[in-house]
Amino acid sequence: MTTPTQTRDKSAGGLIQKQSASASAAPSVRSFGTRDTTTYYQAWVTKSAKQPMVLETVDLEPLGAEDVEVAVEYCGLCHSDLSVLNNDWGTSQFPAILGHEVTGRVMALGPNARGLKVGQRVGIGWISGSCMHGHQCLSGNHNLCPEAQLTIFGHRGGFATHIRAHWAWTIPLPETLNFAEAGPLLCGGVTVFAPLTMYAKPTSRVGIIGIGGLGHMAVKFAAAYGCDVTAFTSSESKFDEAKGFGANHVVSSKDSAAIRKLASSFDLLISTVNAKLDWDAMVGALAPNGRLHVVGAVLEPIPVAAF
Repeated sequence: MTTPTQTRDKSAGGLIQKQSASASAAPSVRSFGTRDTTTYYQAWVTKSAKQPMVLETVDLEPLGAEDVEVAVEYCGLCHSDLSVLNNDWGTSQFPAILGHEVTGRVMALGPNARGLKVGQRVGIGWISGSCMHGHQCLSGNHNLCPEAQLTIFGHRGGFATHIRAHWAWTIPLPETLNFAEAGPLLCGGVTVFAPLTMYAKPTSRVGIIGIGGLGHMAVKFAAAYGCDVTAFTSSESKFDEAKGFGANHVVSSKDSAAIRKLASSFDLLISTVNAKLDWDAMVGALAPNGRLHVVGAVLEPIPVAAF
Protein backbone atom coordinates (compact mmCIF):
# COMPACT_ATOMS: atom_id res chain seq x y z
CA MET A 1 0.00 0.00 0.00
CA THR A 2 1.43 3.36 -0.98
CA THR A 3 0.83 6.80 0.42
CA PRO A 4 0.04 9.34 -2.32
CA THR A 5 2.09 12.49 -2.16
CA GLN A 6 1.06 15.57 -4.06
CA THR A 7 3.64 18.27 -4.57
CA ARG A 8 3.16 21.87 -5.63
CA ASP A 9 5.84 23.86 -7.40
CA LYS A 10 5.50 27.39 -6.04
CA SER A 11 7.27 29.04 -8.93
CA ALA A 12 5.14 27.42 -11.58
CA GLY A 13 1.97 26.80 -9.60
CA GLY A 14 1.90 23.29 -10.99
CA LEU A 15 0.98 20.02 -9.38
CA ILE A 16 2.88 16.76 -9.59
CA GLN A 17 1.14 13.60 -8.45
CA LYS A 18 3.47 10.83 -7.36
CA GLN A 19 3.59 7.88 -5.01
CA SER A 20 5.76 7.97 -1.92
CA ALA A 21 7.41 5.00 -0.32
CA SER A 22 5.13 2.61 1.49
CA ALA A 23 4.86 3.21 5.20
CA SER A 24 4.51 -0.51 5.68
CA ALA A 25 7.73 -1.24 3.81
CA ALA A 26 9.81 -0.23 6.84
CA PRO A 27 9.63 -2.04 10.17
CA SER A 28 8.06 0.10 12.87
CA VAL A 29 8.18 -0.16 16.63
CA ARG A 30 6.60 2.94 18.14
CA SER A 31 8.54 4.61 20.91
CA PHE A 32 7.48 6.92 23.74
CA GLY A 33 10.78 7.87 25.32
CA THR A 34 12.25 4.47 26.10
CA ARG A 35 15.77 3.72 24.98
CA ASP A 36 15.34 0.08 24.04
CA THR A 37 12.99 0.61 21.10
CA THR A 38 13.53 2.26 17.75
CA THR A 39 11.14 3.68 15.17
CA TYR A 40 12.04 3.35 11.50
CA TYR A 41 10.57 5.20 8.57
CA GLN A 42 11.43 5.96 4.99
CA ALA A 43 12.46 9.33 3.64
CA TRP A 44 13.96 10.97 0.58
CA VAL A 45 17.38 12.09 1.79
CA THR A 46 19.59 14.73 0.18
CA LYS A 47 23.25 14.04 0.99
CA SER A 48 24.75 17.26 -0.38
CA ALA A 49 23.86 20.36 -2.34
CA LYS A 50 22.36 19.91 -5.80
CA GLN A 51 22.38 16.13 -5.53
CA PRO A 52 19.40 13.84 -6.22
CA MET A 53 17.34 12.68 -3.28
CA VAL A 54 17.80 9.04 -2.28
CA LEU A 55 15.11 6.88 -0.66
CA GLU A 56 16.44 5.54 2.64
CA THR A 57 15.20 3.91 5.82
CA VAL A 58 15.81 6.30 8.70
CA ASP A 59 16.16 5.42 12.38
CA LEU A 60 14.29 7.79 14.68
CA GLU A 61 15.12 8.62 18.24
CA PRO A 62 12.43 8.06 20.90
CA LEU A 63 9.46 10.38 20.56
CA GLY A 64 9.91 13.51 22.65
CA ALA A 65 7.59 14.15 25.57
CA GLU A 66 5.89 17.11 23.85
CA ASP A 67 6.23 15.86 20.28
CA VAL A 68 3.75 14.43 17.80
CA GLU A 69 4.38 11.84 15.11
CA VAL A 70 2.41 12.34 11.90
CA ALA A 71 1.93 9.93 9.01
CA VAL A 72 2.43 12.06 5.90
CA GLU A 73 -0.39 12.00 3.37
CA TYR A 74 0.57 15.00 1.21
CA CYS A 75 3.51 17.39 1.09
CA GLY A 76 3.86 20.49 -1.06
CA LEU A 77 7.03 21.31 -2.97
CA CYS A 78 7.99 24.86 -2.03
CA HIS A 79 10.60 26.95 -3.79
CA SER A 80 12.35 27.18 -0.41
CA ASP A 81 12.89 23.41 -0.59
CA LEU A 82 14.72 23.97 -3.87
CA SER A 83 16.73 26.81 -2.34
CA VAL A 84 17.84 24.56 0.50
CA LEU A 85 18.53 21.70 -1.91
CA ASN A 86 20.78 23.97 -3.97
CA ASN A 87 22.18 25.77 -0.90
CA ASP A 88 21.22 29.09 -2.49
CA TRP A 89 21.30 30.83 0.90
CA GLY A 90 24.55 29.23 2.06
CA THR A 91 22.90 27.91 5.24
CA SER A 92 21.75 24.42 4.24
CA GLN A 93 22.56 21.48 6.52
CA PHE A 94 23.20 18.08 4.96
CA PRO A 95 22.12 15.37 4.95
CA ALA A 96 18.66 16.89 4.69
CA ILE A 97 15.09 15.67 4.44
CA LEU A 98 13.13 18.45 2.76
CA GLY A 99 9.40 19.18 2.65
CA HIS A 100 7.58 21.61 4.94
CA GLU A 101 4.02 21.86 3.62
CA VAL A 102 2.75 18.68 5.23
CA THR A 103 -0.72 17.30 5.82
CA GLY A 104 -1.35 13.96 7.47
CA ARG A 105 -2.77 12.16 10.48
CA VAL A 106 -1.50 11.92 14.05
CA MET A 107 0.00 8.50 14.67
CA ALA A 108 1.52 8.93 18.13
CA LEU A 109 1.69 11.51 20.91
CA GLY A 110 4.34 12.15 23.52
CA PRO A 111 3.01 12.00 27.09
CA ASN A 112 2.98 15.81 27.45
CA ALA A 113 1.56 16.68 24.02
CA ARG A 114 -1.66 18.68 24.25
CA GLY A 115 -4.79 19.33 22.26
CA LEU A 116 -4.44 16.52 19.73
CA LYS A 117 -5.54 12.93 19.40
CA VAL A 118 -4.41 9.92 17.41
CA GLY A 119 -6.05 9.84 13.99
CA GLN A 120 -6.62 13.60 13.85
CA ARG A 121 -5.89 15.44 10.61
CA VAL A 122 -3.09 17.99 11.04
CA GLY A 123 -0.56 20.07 9.16
CA ILE A 124 3.08 21.08 9.70
CA GLY A 125 4.72 24.08 8.05
CA TRP A 126 8.02 25.96 7.99
CA ILE A 127 8.55 25.71 11.76
CA SER A 128 8.34 22.51 13.79
CA GLY A 129 9.07 23.77 17.27
CA SER A 130 9.98 26.71 19.50
CA CYS A 131 11.13 27.18 23.09
CA MET A 132 7.60 27.89 24.46
CA HIS A 133 8.99 29.87 27.41
CA GLY A 134 10.86 32.89 26.02
CA HIS A 135 9.54 36.42 25.47
CA GLN A 136 8.42 35.87 21.89
CA CYS A 137 6.61 32.60 22.62
CA LEU A 138 4.94 34.00 25.74
CA SER A 139 3.88 37.05 23.71
CA GLY A 140 2.18 34.89 21.10
CA ASN A 141 4.91 35.50 18.52
CA HIS A 142 6.14 31.91 18.44
CA ASN A 143 7.33 32.31 14.86
CA LEU A 144 9.85 34.93 16.04
CA CYS A 145 11.35 32.67 18.70
CA PRO A 146 15.16 32.80 18.44
CA GLU A 147 15.24 29.07 19.18
CA ALA A 148 12.62 28.13 16.59
CA GLN A 149 13.26 24.77 14.91
CA LEU A 150 12.91 25.11 11.15
CA THR A 151 11.39 22.01 9.62
CA ILE A 152 14.07 21.44 6.96
CA PHE A 153 17.17 22.76 8.76
CA GLY A 154 18.61 20.19 11.16
CA HIS A 155 15.22 18.50 11.32
CA ARG A 156 13.59 15.74 9.27
CA GLY A 157 11.04 17.21 6.87
CA GLY A 158 7.96 15.89 5.12
CA PHE A 159 9.37 14.11 2.06
CA ALA A 160 8.95 10.95 4.08
CA THR A 161 6.42 8.48 5.38
CA HIS A 162 6.38 10.21 8.79
CA ILE A 163 7.36 13.52 10.35
CA ARG A 164 7.60 14.78 13.92
CA ALA A 165 6.93 18.21 15.43
CA HIS A 166 6.13 19.88 18.71
CA TRP A 167 2.41 19.72 19.52
CA ALA A 168 2.03 23.52 19.35
CA TRP A 169 3.34 23.50 15.78
CA THR A 170 1.18 20.57 14.70
CA ILE A 171 -1.84 22.44 13.38
CA PRO A 172 -5.32 20.83 13.55
CA LEU A 173 -7.08 20.92 10.18
CA PRO A 174 -10.83 20.74 9.57
CA GLU A 175 -11.94 17.44 8.04
CA THR A 176 -13.83 19.34 5.32
CA LEU A 177 -10.59 20.79 3.92
CA ASN A 178 -9.12 19.39 0.71
CA PHE A 179 -5.94 17.93 2.21
CA ALA A 180 -4.32 17.31 -1.16
CA GLU A 181 -4.21 21.08 -1.71
CA ALA A 182 -3.96 22.36 1.86
CA GLY A 183 -0.19 22.00 2.37
CA PRO A 184 0.85 25.30 0.72
CA LEU A 185 -1.44 27.19 3.12
CA LEU A 186 0.95 26.22 5.93
CA CYS A 187 3.90 28.05 4.37
CA GLY A 188 3.21 30.33 1.42
CA GLY A 189 -0.37 30.86 2.53
CA VAL A 190 0.38 32.11 6.02
CA THR A 191 3.35 34.09 4.67
CA VAL A 192 1.06 36.36 2.64
CA PHE A 193 -1.98 36.10 4.91
CA ALA A 194 -0.10 37.62 7.86
CA PRO A 195 0.69 41.03 6.30
CA LEU A 196 -2.83 41.28 4.89
CA THR A 197 -4.42 40.73 8.30
CA MET A 198 -1.94 43.07 9.98
CA TYR A 199 -1.83 45.97 7.53
CA ALA A 200 -4.82 45.83 5.15
CA LYS A 201 -8.49 46.69 5.45
CA PRO A 202 -11.34 45.82 3.08
CA THR A 203 -11.08 49.37 1.76
CA SER A 204 -7.34 49.12 1.08
CA ARG A 205 -5.70 49.26 -2.32
CA VAL A 206 -3.32 46.29 -2.35
CA GLY A 207 -0.67 45.36 -4.89
CA ILE A 208 0.71 41.83 -5.16
CA ILE A 209 4.06 41.51 -6.92
CA GLY A 210 4.55 38.10 -8.49
CA ILE A 211 1.79 35.59 -9.30
CA GLY A 212 3.53 32.37 -8.38
CA GLY A 213 2.75 30.10 -5.45
CA LEU A 214 2.80 32.90 -2.86
CA GLY A 215 1.35 35.57 -5.11
CA HIS A 216 -1.67 33.71 -6.38
CA MET A 217 -2.76 32.97 -2.80
CA ALA A 218 -2.17 36.60 -1.83
CA VAL A 219 -4.41 37.76 -4.66
CA LYS A 220 -7.15 35.34 -3.59
CA PHE A 221 -6.93 36.39 0.07
CA ALA A 222 -6.92 40.14 -0.70
CA ALA A 223 -9.81 39.82 -3.13
CA ALA A 224 -11.83 37.78 -0.63
CA TYR A 225 -11.14 40.46 1.98
CA GLY A 226 -12.71 43.05 -0.31
CA CYS A 227 -9.55 44.96 -1.25
CA ASP A 228 -8.98 46.61 -4.60
CA VAL A 229 -6.25 44.30 -5.89
CA THR A 230 -3.59 44.97 -8.49
CA ALA A 231 -1.45 42.04 -9.57
CA PHE A 232 2.06 42.67 -10.91
CA THR A 233 3.59 39.94 -13.03
CA SER A 234 6.48 39.69 -15.48
CA SER A 235 4.54 37.12 -17.55
CA GLU A 236 1.84 38.52 -19.78
CA SER A 237 0.52 34.97 -20.11
CA LYS A 238 -0.58 35.26 -16.46
CA PHE A 239 -2.74 38.36 -16.91
CA ASP A 240 -5.99 36.46 -17.37
CA GLU A 241 -5.02 33.96 -14.68
CA ALA A 242 -4.45 36.77 -12.17
CA LYS A 243 -7.88 38.21 -12.94
CA GLY A 244 -9.32 34.73 -12.47
CA PHE A 245 -7.80 34.70 -8.97
CA GLY A 246 -9.65 37.93 -8.21
CA ALA A 247 -7.32 40.76 -9.27
CA ASN A 248 -9.12 43.93 -10.33
CA HIS A 249 -6.13 45.13 -12.32
CA VAL A 250 -2.99 43.54 -13.77
CA VAL A 251 0.25 45.38 -14.60
CA SER A 252 3.54 44.14 -16.02
CA SER A 253 6.23 44.29 -13.35
CA LYS A 254 8.73 44.97 -16.17
CA ASP A 255 6.87 48.11 -17.35
CA SER A 256 8.37 50.93 -15.27
CA ALA A 257 6.30 53.57 -17.05
CA ALA A 258 3.06 51.78 -16.22
CA ILE A 259 4.13 51.39 -12.59
CA ARG A 260 5.01 55.08 -12.32
CA LYS A 261 1.51 55.97 -13.47
CA LEU A 262 0.31 54.33 -10.26
CA ALA A 263 2.28 56.72 -8.04
CA SER A 264 0.88 57.21 -4.52
CA SER A 265 -1.76 54.51 -5.07
CA PHE A 266 -1.22 51.55 -2.76
CA ASP A 267 -1.81 51.18 0.94
CA LEU A 268 0.06 47.87 0.89
CA LEU A 269 2.44 46.26 -1.58
CA ILE A 270 3.43 42.63 -0.98
CA SER A 271 6.45 41.50 -2.97
CA THR A 272 6.65 37.72 -3.36
CA VAL A 273 9.48 37.57 -5.89
CA ASN A 274 13.25 37.15 -5.64
CA ALA A 275 13.98 39.01 -8.88
CA LYS A 276 15.28 42.51 -9.55
CA LEU A 277 12.55 45.13 -9.89
CA ASP A 278 12.34 48.85 -10.50
CA TRP A 279 12.25 49.44 -6.76
CA ASP A 280 12.09 53.22 -7.05
CA ALA A 281 8.93 52.91 -9.14
CA MET A 282 7.44 50.36 -6.75
CA VAL A 283 8.17 52.47 -3.65
CA GLY A 284 6.79 55.50 -5.49
CA ALA A 285 3.55 53.62 -6.03
CA LEU A 286 2.90 53.57 -2.27
CA ALA A 287 0.31 55.96 -0.89
CA PRO A 288 1.17 58.17 2.10
CA ASN A 289 1.65 55.82 5.08
CA GLY A 290 1.75 52.92 2.63
CA ARG A 291 3.84 49.84 3.34
CA LEU A 292 6.04 47.60 1.19
CA HIS A 293 6.13 44.11 2.69
CA VAL A 294 8.85 41.87 1.23
CA VAL A 295 8.25 38.12 1.62
CA GLY A 296 10.27 36.92 -1.37
CA ALA A 297 13.79 35.75 -0.54
CA VAL A 298 15.66 38.48 -2.40
CA LEU A 299 19.28 37.41 -2.81
CA GLU A 300 20.66 40.90 -3.53
CA PRO A 301 20.30 44.19 -1.62
CA ILE A 302 17.24 46.25 -2.52
CA PRO A 303 18.31 49.78 -3.55
CA VAL A 304 15.91 52.43 -2.28
CA ALA A 305 16.41 56.15 -2.83
CA ALA A 306 16.01 58.32 0.28
CA PHE A 307 14.21 61.07 -1.67
